[in-house]
Amino acid sequence: MNETGTAENRHMPDPETWVDQYGDYLYRFALSRLQDSAAAEDLVQDTFLAALHARENFKGRSSVTTWLTGILKHKIIDHFRKESRLQPVEDVEPFTPSLDDLFDEKGKWKVGPSKWTVSPTELYEQKEFWRILTQCLSELSGRLAQAFTLRELEELSTEEICKVLNISATNCWVILYRARMLLRRCLELNWFDTNPDGAS
Repeated sequence: MNETGTAENRHMPDPETWVDQYGDYLYRFALSRLQDSAAAEDLVQDTFLAALHARENFKGRSSVTTWLTGILKHKIIDHFRKESRLQPVEDVEPFTPSLDDLFDEKGKWKVGPSKWTVSPTELYEQKEFWRILTQCLSELSGRLAQAFTLRELEELSTEEICKVLNISATNCWVILYRARMLLRRCLELNWFDTNPDGAS
């Protein structure tokens, strides 16, 4: 196994070329999750530095891109964890519209959301949709965007999200619920209502 790993390590690009080969991709990846260009740049730099120190551990079981992205994901989660320490534990951000504007006293839609007839997989692959989704995420308050990113993009469990953001399970559920409602409304207004392919 050691011989194989050593052989595969020989195929790793020279670290001096990492920025040129992977910098743009990693920056876009970080920016789509942070909506903060300065923070994205810092985390990509931290990723390269961590990878440089850990390059001997790369065994070639995945591509260099996947390996670097994995390191970056951990950096992003650490970033969210540090930011959460600056926010009150009980903080659940208000948002507009309020739930009262969307639901009646029995919890039913006052005006139901339009049907999404396009496959989520197809939408994800469309650059324009991803651009609008990122824009909608940037309009969410910090903790809403962080919780949604950790759940839907990084696929963390509720327990893991609670540990990262230092919140209770109940708070996590409320935050995710609000984030999804806001994103759904934002996407309906900015994507489905303006894109003929997404019309029902």
